[in-house]
Amino acid sequence: MIKGNGIKVIVSMIGLDSHTTGAEVVATLLRDAGFEVVYLGVNQSPAMIVNAAIQEDVDVIGISSHASNFALIEELMELVEENGLIDVPVVCGGNIPPNKIEHLTAKGVAKVFPPGSSGEAIVDYLATGGRRLNADQRRAK
Repeated sequence: MIKGNGIKVIVSMIGLDSHTTGAEVVATLLRDAGFEVVYLGVNQSPAMIVNAAIQEDVDVIGISSHASNFALIEELMELVEENGLIDVPVVCGGNIPPNKIEHLTAKGVAKVFPPGSSGEAIVDYLATGGRRLNADQRRAK
């Protein structure tokens, strides 16, 4: 069984973070595991990410963060809520200090994958933690 079957994920960097390697590796890993991946790339604002999530009807928003752009992730979480996407989990990965992980999860980030997280852990979490309920029915409309 392909773990990501039917799950659509945005993978993006936020703000001026231009460290693409982690996001590209995760995007490839997810595609290989059967997820549908929308790769937005670098220099995305919180509003751009939320708009893409709405347009693409995604099940998960994934942010790669290797810069101190935590305020932008908080802004993203506010926009997720304002736009009624509270059932779409936001996950982050990258060089995020432990104290910031606690802060981001308190702001609503569903999961943070720090350096050294395995690909299997990411795939398993997204396969069970995305907005999967009735995904096929939503997209058939």
